[in-house]
Amino acid sequence: MSLVLLAGVAAGVLNAIGGGGTFVALPALVAFGLPPVAANAVSRVALVPGAVAGAWVYRHELVPVGPASTKALTATSMMGGGVGAALLLVLPASSFDAAVPWLLAFATVILASGRHLSRALSSALGRSAGMSSQAVLIGQFFLAVYGGYFGGAVGILMLALWNIGLGLDAAVSNPMRITQLAAIYLSATVLFLMASDALSAPLLLAVMLVGALAGGFTGAHLARRLPAWLLRDLLLATAVLTTVLYFLRG
Repeated sequence: MSLVLLAGVAAGVLNAIGGGGTFVALPALVAFGLPPVAANAVSRVALVPGAVAGAWVYRHELVPVGPASTKALTATSMMGGGVGAALLLVLPASSFDAAVPWLLAFATVILASGRHLSRALSSALGRSAGMSSQAVLIGQFFLAVYGGYFGGAVGILMLALWNIGLGLDAAVSNPMRITQLAAIYLSATVLFLMASDALSAPLLLAVMLVGALAGGFTGAHLARRLPAWLLRDLLLATAVLTTVLYFLRG
């Protein structure tokens, strides 16, 4: 059981700093004997409190995503997360498996070169490149649907969209990433608790939940103390590692 607790702590820390916590939580639950489908449901629910704890730590450091208000963005994330979770109950999650590594590879390239691409786009347009409030919310809705349905590295995709579409620095927008992840996962969790196997292993769920809560709180405090350049490099390194792992898994 200590393995599950430690995996929860590590997953919470990773999600708060850059993402990829599922790669720790899911294998630990499978190693403990849960079937992969049940382990996926348990890990998704267990990591929610860690995301909420990270969002709470960052609550005073949120930078608006372009012209969209934080309230509108969060409401959109919750709606999209709920729609994605509902789709997961009726559609096979494996339908995204082939596309996800390529989506992540594209997002990683954007994170690495987004500021240069944004400046080049602004120069080509003759004005500052920036999405409208409506475009931001539409993009966020589709990402939230993806987050509720599949969830893998949706935070990396968010950072990439905001980087290229608005020129937002990854380190600066990391607090908003965590907040929107919490919103997506919260709405999805309601449906998972009612209609999935997330409660099939209540003890494992509780242990991992406690670990993820502690890890999310600690990781967010750690990320706040990192220099912007180091946090930016960690986010990019996480994106690269996550992409490689998804390709290997595929």
